[in-house]
Amino acid sequence: MNIHIFAGMDKPLAPKAAPRRGAVSNATNRFERFRAEAVNDGWDLGEDELPPIRTEVAVDATRTIITRNSSPDVPFDRSINPYRGCEHGCIYCFARPTHAYLGLSPGLDFETKLLAKPDAPALLEKELSNQRYRPAVIAIGTNTDPYQPIERSRRIMRGCLEVLAAFSHPVSIVTKSALVTRDIDILAPMAERGLACVAVSVTTLDRDLCRRLEPRAATPAMRLDAIRRLAGAGIPTAVMAAPMIPALTEHELESILEAAHDAGATGAATILLRLPGEVAELFTEWLDAHAPAKAAHVMGLLKQSRQGKAYDSGWGTRFSGTGPLAELLSRRFHLACRRLGLRDRHVSLDASQFHRPPRAGDQLTLF
Repeated sequence: MNIHIFAGMDKPLAPKAAPRRGAVSNATNRFERFRAEAVNDGWDLGEDELPPIRTEVAVDATRTIITRNSSPDVPFDRSINPYRGCEHGCIYCFARPTHAYLGLSPGLDFETKLLAKPDAPALLEKELSNQRYRPAVIAIGTNTDPYQPIERSRRIMRGCLEVLAAFSHPVSIVTKSALVTRDIDILAPMAERGLACVAVSVTTLDRDLCRRLEPRAATPAMRLDAIRRLAGAGIPTAVMAAPMIPALTEHELESILEAAHDAGATGAATILLRLPGEVAELFTEWLDAHAPAKAAHVMGLLKQSRQGKAYDSGWGTRFSGTGPLAELLSRRFHLACRRLGLRDRHVSLDASQFHRPPRAGDQLTLF
């Protein structure tokens, strides 16, 4: 049900981007009974008269930190997310719908109302110390970015890495932030022992497009520099040329792979744009605001690769799509990787070194 609140006029507001934010709207989440829509009330306030959109951070009092999954098309069965929501504001982020479970909007709320998990390092230590725990690679950055801006002061991700290093536990990281280089002092010694690898996401090399797609993420140049610094420290580093957006970024695929290879990346992966849940509507609004001339073409090509829908969640095809465009994108990717000598981004990490370090008060083992 739609509820319109207006005075004098009931004309819906045209899509308009908020400064340095990704989502154009703050649409009601799918679990709410009523839906509110912004309308033009005739006052036509200027941007300087509207209250600024500020980032708010609350504490997530979670009791566990390792999340398990049994998805047949992902190469890990456990992950850690130090934060809920992400200030990077990437309009295409497939994690946006998870904010609906909190009673918040997958739109602007997702990038402005964040939840931090300050107890994550202590919870991780507790779970790894459990005698029933069996080690396998932990993936970090699979939902929201662990190196988003608030990590600079919160340092929750760094705390988790310190615990993983103490337990000699393997970890795989995905990020689009240059802040990952802050933790080279932890990651490099782990990588030397086959315990760590990093993938840096590069969606476009166009700085202006990046600013609109991913308004608070690192610039393309900074991400390439992060690849250079990570690889220079001996850390296996891959590039995630993702998501590839038809008629908007997919023409850059080879250029992204070449730039990352030149920076030192040794692995690569690519994913076709995914628009689950509310993300489809949010992305369509973004297109209308930022690329209206291409909007219909982008969505038309995407639907050709998603069984005629904005998104198809089928196992085995949700990351790659189907049809001629998806097949061509896959062929281009593999040809470029073969030419550049880039392997699959997934590195074989060593879980056999895992051990539980002694803690204060523990009895020493006799044998």
